[in-house]
Amino acid sequence: MTNTKKWRKSENDSMQSALLMMDDGNLLQALPFYENLYNQHPKEEYLKYCYGKCALTRSDKHEVALKMLSEVYEKNKKVDNIEYDLARANHYNYKFDEAIALIEKCLVNKRVSPETKKKAAQLKQYCINGKDLYAKPTGAKIENVGNIINSPYEDYVPVISADESIMLFTYRGIESTGGLQNDFLQPDRFGKYYEDVFQAVRIDGEWKRPMPVKNVNTNSHDGAIAISPDGFYLFVYRDNGDDHGDIYMSNSLTGEWTEPKKLNGQVNSYSWEGSCSLTADGKYLYFSSERGGGYGGKDIYRATLLPDSTWGNVINLGDSINTALDDDAPFIHPDGVTLFYSSQGKNSMGGYDIFQSRLNWKDSTFSNPINLGYPINTTDDDIYYVLSANGDRGYYASGKAGGQGLKDIYTVYPGYVGKKPSSFMVKGKITEKGSPVGALVSVEIVDQNNKNFGEFSSNTSTGNYLVSLPAGGQFKIIYKYKTYAYKTLDINTLNLEGYDEKLFDINFDEQEPVAVVEPKKDTVIAVVEPIKVVEPAKVVEPVTKKVVLKPNATLQEKIKYYSELYGDISAEGLQFRVQIAAYKYPKNYTYKHLKGLGDVENLLLDDGITRITIGGNFNTLGKAFEHNVKVIKAGQTDAFVTVLYQGKRIYLEDLEKMGIFVKK
Repeated sequence: MTNTKKWRKSENDSMQSALLMMDDGNLLQALPFYENLYNQHPKEEYLKYCYGKCALTRSDKHEVALKMLSEVYEKNKKVDNIEYDLARANHYNYKFDEAIALIEKCLVNKRVSPETKKKAAQLKQYCINGKDLYAKPTGAKIENVGNIINSPYEDYVPVISADESIMLFTYRGIESTGGLQNDFLQPDRFGKYYEDVFQAVRIDGEWKRPMPVKNVNTNSHDGAIAISPDGFYLFVYRDNGDDHGDIYMSNSLTGEWTEPKKLNGQVNSYSWEGSCSLTADGKYLYFSSERGGGYGGKDIYRATLLPDSTWGNVINLGDSINTALDDDAPFIHPDGVTLFYSSQGKNSMGGYDIFQSRLNWKDSTFSNPINLGYPINTTDDDIYYVLSANGDRGYYASGKAGGQGLKDIYTVYPGYVGKKPSSFMVKGKITEKGSPVGALVSVEIVDQNNKNFGEFSSNTSTGNYLVSLPAGGQFKIIYKYKTYAYKTLDINTLNLEGYDEKLFDINFDEQEPVAVVEPKKDTVIAVVEPIKVVEPAKVVEPVTKKVVLKPNATLQEKIKYYSELYGDISAEGLQFRVQIAAYKYPKNYTYKHLKGLGDVENLLLDDGITRITIGGNFNTLGKAFEHNVKVIKAGQTDAFVTVLYQGKRIYLEDLEKMGIFVKK
């Protein structure tokens, strides 16, 4: 262990903080502490080991990790899991044979746990795959988008409109809403930045300075995960404490992004849902989920937009796409058939690799996925990849050495394997007497008996519209506004190969309006809007006046509400605890004011956060609520009741959905 007796107090404090972070598994957060300490004390072997192990978490520090861990291994081959850690460092640096040799030693080492040996076996397979892919580079060119988009902090998950006029991405840095915050979203100079959504526009081929998206960003995590091809619908990932991470949607049809609303239907579940992609016709949503019944970990699914504007008919894409490991970040190209996604399985060369597959519409099956190869894929995670409609450029984020910040957005040329995706884009401006209007743009498939392809809209503030059409069909675009005569445009993509586009402006002016046919008395006229968010009907429950949950209820009011309704309900595997803190550094917390209120315990769940609870387990919410009141009166005003079911943290609302909480 390191001799710190002669260290300055500030160095000892930094060391203690770094050790706590490392114990909690927060190696990335501990890295700068160990880096600074190692630079001051380069002869300390334990610092060298900690610095090297933490450097494995950043792709721009992988060379440092290899140097540090190699030097440690030379002097002491009995350090816990050193062969596995050094194998990882060699793998990250494309030294596959060296990594495999170390893995073989790790697999026969009796001191290595079965869990680590399982990881080592997977790493060996990554090395085997990596040797093959690294030896046959594709020739793809990868360029940093530049410092107009990228910052010195983290910029990632780029999403683009089909015409590349808009890019939205997730940012995490000094401009994040709320600044540095702790886990309770309170200002904390030792805290962290939370995710925000930023938007950049492209004018004359150049990206302009990105700006935060108001109405979308909050103090908590808000991540951009997809944008519709026409650029009017933004999909956002949120985990705001009321769910386990769900998909929300905002639109900019009136010129400004609206406040995101959770998707209605079957996309969101009791499990995590965190990435998605919308087809060009707006009828299908590809998304990833950790729900049960899949092939393992995260799987990719497809949902259909139903007539009531909710998402249903959810299907798993099957084992041609999904694996026993995590499969995530789907992107369906505007051509409607080319799917890009990231997988830790298949022939990945390390972590997530980006794969490409094609949909056969005749039987709804996907072709065997193709790895995009090196250098697009690396030995680290490569994820959240999108391709422009014309196929010229791909976009993704990476933490490559020499970038602008911790994570940067890069462009890839070319960004696909094999035949170039084929699609036809029609865009323009719709006006009335020269002023922009929000008109309906309806598309029919002529060679399929005028079957509806999709319903779209123009932006009410700009008049702009965009429609992406796949190859292999004959289409009629019908422009509708007020009582004006319809205007139409015929597009033939039967022989389309590659990408083409047409600019088509529409001006509704003073002309004879079409005849308005009055509907019969019992006729219902349905106006279909693309992916419109339908607010669920409010169900009025027969509860007493004192048991009413206000729309903007505080957390304590919610707990009281549920306690009065369901306070005496218990179930197998269900327990309640009174939480008083959730810190990365529980050692810094004191409990003197809570003396006599029960044992204080540290509860580490699978999200990596240490929660501090007091008073033990309670089998009913009523008992936990009573104890919570006592804790608050003792001075712990932010104490609250947390719920555990089958060892996992859930929310009070979930107990209603799951049928455990039922009104009497």
